[in-house]
Amino acid sequence: MRQHVRVSTPATGRAALWAVGDARLADGSAVDVVVEGERIVAVGPGVATRVSGLHDQDAVAARGGLLLPAFVDTHVHLDKVGIRDGLDSGRRYPGSAHPGDLAWAIAATHEAKRAYTVESVAARATAVIEHHVLNGTTRVRSHVDVDTIGGLTPLRGVRAAAAATADLADVVTIAFPQEGIARDPGAAELMVAAMAEGADVVGGMPHWEDGEAAQRAHVRFCFDLAQRFDADVDMHVDETDDGDVRTLGMVVEETELRGWQGRVTVGHVCALAAADQAYADAVVAGCARAGITVASNPVTNLVLQGRGDRGLVRRGTTRVRELLDAGVPVAFGQDCVRDAFYPFGRASMLEVALVSAHAAHLTTPAELRTALAAVTEVPAAAWRLGADYGIAPGARADLQLYAAPTWEEALRLQDPPRAVWRAGRLVATSEVTRSLRPASGPAR
Repeated sequence: MRQHVRVSTPATGRAALWAVGDARLADGSAVDVVVEGERIVAVGPGVATRVSGLHDQDAVAARGGLLLPAFVDTHVHLDKVGIRDGLDSGRRYPGSAHPGDLAWAIAATHEAKRAYTVESVAARATAVIEHHVLNGTTRVRSHVDVDTIGGLTPLRGVRAAAAATADLADVVTIAFPQEGIARDPGAAELMVAAMAEGADVVGGMPHWEDGEAAQRAHVRFCFDLAQRFDADVDMHVDETDDGDVRTLGMVVEETELRGWQGRVTVGHVCALAAADQAYADAVVAGCARAGITVASNPVTNLVLQGRGDRGLVRRGTTRVRELLDAGVPVAFGQDCVRDAFYPFGRASMLEVALVSAHAAHLTTPAELRTALAAVTEVPAAAWRLGADYGIAPGARADLQLYAAPTWEEALRLQDPPRAVWRAGRLVATSEVTRSLRPASGPAR
């Protein structure tokens, strides 16, 4: 497979006007898509033939291939990606039952974080941003640890990577107090400094605090900071197997109290799967009422959760179907790429959608379209991109083209997109070739 990233011109080398012809959208309709500058200007059957000044050499032949808006990864940790290569997976840390469990991952991450430099974080993050783009993602929202172990080094490293790849992708940073606020004296001041230095979104992890009072104080602090900087909120919430951990309800209450509806995302929410039905019904309804987006991360949580169980093992995926049925927007995120928490990951939202469809029992055509929405329009709405996103006149031309003719086939086959465009410019190409019983070549 041949891949190329950072192609800086449109398909034809001409910046003004070009088109994708004979494409199929996810709903099966056959269209041409015409782009002028950064924007889509026309979508419809045969429209490329009716646009003045558009010539054959300005058209990309989709040949019936699937054209999608570029993916949006709304939950990843770019500061941690790739650190697994430097960890001793056989080493045991205090409290760790097994290398690879949560206690091991936390302790190993602490050790790695102490050695971070801005340059090392930037190099690892840049590589994963580029892989995102090759795999069809042009918008990435990254949590970055803000704590007294690493200080602001993770944020500065990811921001440096974002600047280095600004022609390829939009990278948004979330100031994330990985070690807590009350549990990590000094983290509150660092969170303020992170937002002042340019972090875009306020993160949090209230379930990590000791006791309900500290958890509520953590939530209030995060919303105070969001109001101070007029920022959205994106918290890790209840990433645990314990169904009695219930900070999601606190986030719902604070969202409505502060008038932050439509500006809050909660990630993981694993404990909801183990909670009693009465609480689950009430808090799911609260999320719907408050316009909260849930970012589920099955690729990591399937590996990480339930490690202490025997027999019927909990797998850590939140109540995706119940959330969807209640009208709660659900996104899927990559979360981790070869860090202490997760040894896999390819920065591929196509792979994330496939694994998530397995975990959430999404198999019918309508359900598979839900899986597509979870890596496209739902995270785009959480970013409040509005008409700037999608395949419609006026939207920014962030597109990806597959050889497969349908979303179902693209999801099943897992081949990368043939081409990826950001703001009207071609930024990545992939060519997959396969041979069965080749007619020539050396015998092996």
